[in-house]
Amino acid sequence: MRPIRPMLAAASIAAALALTATACGPGEDNAGDKPTVPTSLPTDGGITIPDDIKDRLKEHGIDLDKWRDGEWKNWDREKWLREATDYINPIIEGLWDPDRMRDADKPPEQPVDNDISGDEAVTDPTPAAVEAQQVKPPYRTNAPEAGKVFFDGPQGSMVCSATVVQDPANPGKSNMVWTAGHCVHAGKKGGWYRNIAFVPSYNDTARPTAQLEGAPKEEIAPHGVWWGDWAQTSDQWINQGAPTGGQGAPYDFAVIHVTPEKGGSGKSLEETVGSALPVDFNAPAAPKIDRMTATGYPAAPPFDGQRMFQCGDKPGRLSIKADQPTMYRIGCTMTGGSSGGGWVARGQDGKPALVSNTSIGPVSAGWLAGPRLGPEAKGIYDAVSKKFAGR
Repeated sequence: MRPIRPMLAAASIAAALALTATACGPGEDNAGDKPTVPTSLPTDGGITIPDDIKDRLKEHGIDLDKWRDGEWKNWDREKWLREATDYINPIIEGLWDPDRMRDADKPPEQPVDNDISGDEAVTDPTPAAVEAQQVKPPYRTNAPEAGKVFFDGPQGSMVCSATVVQDPANPGKSNMVWTAGHCVHAGKKGGWYRNIAFVPSYNDTARPTAQLEGAPKEEIAPHGVWWGDWAQTSDQWINQGAPTGGQGAPYDFAVIHVTPEKGGSGKSLEETVGSALPVDFNAPAAPKIDRMTATGYPAAPPFDGQRMFQCGDKPGRLSIKADQPTMYRIGCTMTGGSSGGGWVARGQDGKPALVSNTSIGPVSAGWLAGPRLGPEAKGIYDAVSKKFAGR
């Protein structure tokens, strides 16, 4: 298996289309020991970084002023922050302009081969491919919780998909976004990605790519750009995540807490987009679910990453390793770039709830798999909510 990698702007990136091995879920959650990251914005537009984090950054030779001036492009191993407590993401105002967002969708030229290995436990037959359908614009009306994540890695600008979710500590005023673990952290051979930002309802009117150049930012990002001031993924992903083979995929989930690039109107993300989905951490096993709908911005051919698509199917089961949780799997033709996008089903109250996210899929793009959200995922969710309670 290969992970449905975040799409890269740079060409010749192996494994970006393959099964994206992602792992998220705080099996060893130490969120209570993590430093508090205030969301207040200084006049220079950067997120306030607590002194203890600044001291830790100095140990890595990182100067935040130089970082904003371009030092973030230095991917020396010593400066690629890896540990769960090392996440930083100072706002660089204007970095994600419409042109840079559009260009972040260039697909890789060398996807990995299409192998499926390790079905040691319960795995249902491969589902029939379900053709992805375009979401009807405007997205802010028909899929207001969905959006696109932009970030930088050593190979260039990358993209994923994500979903606005409810915050139990701030009901009606959530600034929390759900995505895949591999959309925020590179796994066992890397660290935290940089310049992570969320754009809800990206390309809201579904303009064709040829018409995006020169399009007003208000149309490309109708609710603005929201920078991640905190991200959390599982220890399983950080320690096991890899670009091939599906390692860590059963724990491939993450939560990003965001803040508006320019301070905004004082409204939360949920208030701004008008909606947020609840997360169901007790969704039943695949055979008991009639239908799941996956949403995302697929970027590899035949897609180009500029428009939102959905697939709906009855889920089956996929097992990577016998000692790890079984994943959900649906038929779907979405490709790389859809990683992290939310999977929605009827919750226990009968209303729509997020129950998984896109994690892995084959190069042939006939199906997608996502983690079953359990205690590890809930631990991450609760930790991020608690960190920003009342703010």
